[in-house]
Amino acid sequence: MRVRGAVCCVMLLALTAHGDEADYAIARAAMVDEVYFYATLARDTGEAALNEDVMQALGTVERHEFVPARQKPFAYENRPLPIGYGQTISQPYIVAIMTDLIEPGGGDVVLEIGTGSGYQAAILSALVHHVYSIEIIEPLADGAAARLARLGHDNITTKLGDGYYGWQEHAPFDAIVVTAAASHIPPSLVRQLRPGGRMIIPVGGQFTTQQLLLLTKTDDEKIITRQIAAVRFVPLTGEHQDE
Repeated sequence: MRVRGAVCCVMLLALTAHGDEADYAIARAAMVDEVYFYATLARDTGEAALNEDVMQALGTVERHEFVPARQKPFAYENRPLPIGYGQTISQPYIVAIMTDLIEPGGGDVVLEIGTGSGYQAAILSALVHHVYSIEIIEPLADGAAARLARLGHDNITTKLGDGYYGWQEHAPFDAIVVTAAASHIPPSLVRQLRPGGRMIIPVGGQFTTQQLLLLTKTDDEKIITRQIAAVRFVPLTGEHQDE
């Protein structure tokens, strides 16, 4: 039987009261069940269920390590949480969907735009060969790098920079995950995606409807775009905004 919302609330009350690793593990398992349940109901992704490897990563990575101390009691709620500097850690369901849609493989090299606290990168690191992640806000970039190293995610390389331009030095990438909403699809990221690769990106303004888009580059370098769902992300910032 799948765990539903009422059970999740009970788990979170226990987490607030005790806050030890056993409580976190119970709450994390409840979160995974809730994500799986909603994924089976979803029609916008075209998926009957999420890949089991993605679900295992979601159940293994400790989300409470990626939120500020005051947010730890809520770490396993299926919703975004503030991480400071006007940024958020994405809703677990959205993290799972975005990860699933790029179809990660064990030999893949993936680029992430918007490290944030490092949670999405940590999920990816459990599924692919290497993750390169760019964050434009220096305190978040520094904090994520230290956190990921402390937690043993040694197949993630981070840097401070404007993710709009990608990371040409390590291109082409098998997949690209963008965790902030762009006003348009950055041409530099399309160029850095290998033929056969996939990119998942929210597109739209901060105060307008945003659409989560899946881009696939064919072997002859044509781009196929698929609209996934309406979403709400913080904006992709940087000097590129007028381009």
